[in-house]
Amino acid sequence: MLITLPQLLGVMPGARLSAGVFLAPLNAAFARYAINTAKRVAAFLTQVGHESGELRYVRELGSDQYLSKYDTGTLAARLGNTPEADGDGQQYRGRGLIQITGRRNYLACSQALFGDDRLLRQPELLEQPQWACESAAWFWQSNGLNELADKDQFTTITRRINGGLNGLEDRLQMWTRAKVVLGVS
Repeated sequence: MLITLPQLLGVMPGARLSAGVFLAPLNAAFARYAINTAKRVAAFLTQVGHESGELRYVRELGSDQYLSKYDTGTLAARLGNTPEADGDGQQYRGRGLIQITGRRNYLACSQALFGDDRLLRQPELLEQPQWACESAAWFWQSNGLNELADKDQFTTITRRINGGLNGLEDRLQMWTRAKVVLGVS
């Protein structure tokens, strides 16, 4: 299933300046990762819409102090970052439309997209529209989110992406719009 620019803007009205840049990469990612039904596309667009501020941000916002949570401690270790305070938190901050975060996730994403570890050397590639979309769609498929979308398991999808229900009200409002725009009953 391909979407049109008016449909994308119907789901994410705040994406006005970015929608045209992301339309073709989104449609290519949908085709490659079997995000191919109205239900799947609606759920995907909703989640990436929230995570990216309606396509405005492809790099996690935050001060050095905020991002230091990814640099040392339990969360850093869970993300595969080194235990030293060496800047991994900044280097492997969330990027792409679904905010791939942490050295371990960057490596897995890099191997899936490129067959090598180039994202460890060039993490900013995930800020480019093609790779921002591809990385999000790869994450979506590799975490079984197509199947959850098929079953209307929206809060479970949110937890898999975010680790909790952060921004749930915004996500639900966008999901309602997405279902109307894409004709999901």
